[in-house]
This record gives sequence, C-alpha cells and structure tokens, in this order.
Amino acid sequence: MTYPEPDPQRTRPLPGQSAGQEGGQATPAAAEDARRAQRVRTVRMVRAAITFVCGLFAVVLAFQIILVLAEANPDNGFASFIDGFSGAVSLGFDGLFAPDSDKAAVLFNYGAAALVWLLIGAALNYLVRRFALPAPRPPQA
Repeated sequence: MTYPEPDPQRTRPLPGQSAGQEGGQATPAAAEDARRAQRVRTVRMVRAAITFVCGLFAVVLAFQIILVLAEANPDNGFASFIDGFSGAVSLGFDGLFAPDSDKAAVLFNYGAAALVWLLIGAALNYLVRRFALPAPRPPQA
C-alpha cells in the first residue's frame, strides 16, 4: 500500500518554530506559547466545573419547586432525595419569605436561592477569567 505525499500546508511548522526544530528543541517564544495555552486550558476547565456545580444546584432547587407545586408524593425516593439536596443548597433562604401559601413560600425561597446560585457562578467565572487568564501579549514587531 502506498501513501500519498504529505500536504505541505498541513505539515508546516508551528508559529515560532522553524522547519528544522521538530526534535523537541523549542524556542523561548514557543515554550511561552505552550505555557500560555496550558494555562488557558486549565482556566477553561475550572470555569466549566464552576458552571456545572452552580448550575446543578440551581436545577435541583428548580426541581424542588416543580415537585412542590405539582404536589409530588414526599415519600417517593426521588422526591425525598431532591428535598434533602435542595435543603442543603438553599443557602439559608428557607423561611426568608413567609407568605400564607406553602407553595408560594417554596417558590419564593428556593427560587431566590436558585437565582443566587446562578449569580455566584457568573461572579466566580468572571473573577477566574479576569485574574487567572494570562494578559494579552503585546504586538510583536
């Protein structure tokens, strides 16, 4: 079996690397680019984890609101799990609002907690992006 000739456009050297530097000898600029790329990947992974956790907590609180409004059976395993989990992530918002209806109380208290979780996630993502990402490189002449 014969293979076609390599396409020169697909096998060109990376930026900051000359054609003869394929053996692992990187220039300082290429090493800096690699460190920068690794840091960007790490920051993206951290931000994704923050988004996932805060979003999960908000979704659990939303499920609790739906289950209470739909009058789900509290003895059901899923409903009791969501009730316990939502109580743990409610940020102390249980009893913040005290309307006459129990359904309205759950809606306001857990709804406020879900919104706060989303705000916490957005704020943490902003702070991580702002302070952990490397500064833009100055233009090179």
